[in-house]
Amino acid sequence: MKTLSHDFLWGGAIAAHQAEGAWNVDGKGVSIADVLTAGDVSHPREITDGVIAGKNYPNHHGIYFHDTYKQDLQLMAEMGFKAFRTSIAWTRIFPNGDDAEPNEAGLAFYDEMFDAMRRLNIEPVITLNHFEMPYHLVTKYGGWRDRRVIDFFVRYAEVVFNRYKDKVTYWMTHNEISNQTAMKHEASGFLLWTNSGIDGKEMSVDERIEAMSQAAHYELVASAKAVALGHQINPAFKIGGMVNVAPFYPVSPKPADMLAYQKARQFRDWLSDVHVRGKYPNELEAYYEKTGYRPDITAEDRDVLQAGTVDYLAVSYYASSTVETTTDEPKVGYTDYEDVTNPYIKTSDWGWGLDPEGLRYTLNELSEMYPDTPIMIVENGLGAYDKIEDGEQIHDDYRISYLSAHIQAMMTAVEIDGVNVIGYLSWGPIDIVSAGTGEMKKRYGYIYVDLDDEGEGSGNRIKKDSFYWYRKVIETNGQVLKQQA
Repeated sequence: MKTLSHDFLWGGAIAAHQAEGAWNVDGKGVSIADVLTAGDVSHPREITDGVIAGKNYPNHHGIYFHDTYKQDLQLMAEMGFKAFRTSIAWTRIFPNGDDAEPNEAGLAFYDEMFDAMRRLNIEPVITLNHFEMPYHLVTKYGGWRDRRVIDFFVRYAEVVFNRYKDKVTYWMTHNEISNQTAMKHEASGFLLWTNSGIDGKEMSVDERIEAMSQAAHYELVASAKAVALGHQINPAFKIGGMVNVAPFYPVSPKPADMLAYQKARQFRDWLSDVHVRGKYPNELEAYYEKTGYRPDITAEDRDVLQAGTVDYLAVSYYASSTVETTTDEPKVGYTDYEDVTNPYIKTSDWGWGLDPEGLRYTLNELSEMYPDTPIMIVENGLGAYDKIEDGEQIHDDYRISYLSAHIQAMMTAVEIDGVNVIGYLSWGPIDIVSAGTGEMKKRYGYIYVDLDDEGEGSGNRIKKDSFYWYRKVIETNGQVLKQQA
């Protein structure tokens, strides 16, 4: 029976913009995350026209990881982390994105961080673009709608690949590039901003799809160019594409519901198809031929995509979705459905469906689609309200229950289904600012950070019950879960 390999990458994942703070220190420029105000479960984050005095921008402080990373990494080493995923803040390296020269202070900061990780025997897993593109590229070029941004991204990738070629092996290009396809999601306009630097909240669905289609194409070309370049700089690099995988279920076996489910899947999966296979699937080519939504694609682009396929597929998994058709016409399209409640699963405090079996289902689905491509789970976790009690104790059995069930589902996919999973990096091992809402109170970590939504508090780090549980999981390579099953 297949089991997890002895070098399986256990660990956790964060993003620079949600943790580092120091948003304008040592020459760092303004990113698209730096103009997002605080929100909550009922109120979306606002995208402001630049940084406006008096507004609350949680990413400006994060958890002050820029200054505390050494002690925070030490806590992760205490848990036994084999790997830690974070991102390079693009604007620490190129403050405006189109600068003539990189910012040496930013490069030196990541030199020190990666060295600290190496001393602790923690493998860096680094994302190049995690919702952090330079804001200047939005105001001057319109974000990823402009082909010129491809060259800015590739130049940035070239600089950091060369700088850290002996310190980092595992890379990812764009974080959750598939998020922006979720046109039926109420936050679809916001997701277009975080992925592509396009404020889509006032656009119609068709306008969002049109803007996304061209921008995502440029992002894919930039990714493929970066992959090919990275392999030239260091053939030992492992460079992945990263997608969010929220599996779709049809609400019923009615043919129109089945078609709606299939179309929802196709519109999510085409980005991973291009990452892995180097070409667009036939159904997307037909769609773009009909709509004209991707007018700028060249023969050279197609060659670039084919030459820059990824070494592994990185995925985030949090929840599943259930869909129902909104039409009984035979020509069900990519937006002819709506999300509906699944009566067979519970939801989190933020309305996310809790579905550990969906992770096994998803891993099987990906293994069928891309049988020769290793999979790394680089995000999976539960955002929840935590309470300090009994002195400095946080009893987060709900988090342990969630993670245990998901890790068990992953291990079943490996051991029973033969899926090639090479790592599990849970989101976020230490409490950070939520990307979706800007809150601190939506906590994911094994390590509690004593800060509120305004960034106020002692900043003290407190080990939750899940800290000790996850340490045991890593120590036994997941066998502790099997003993509890």
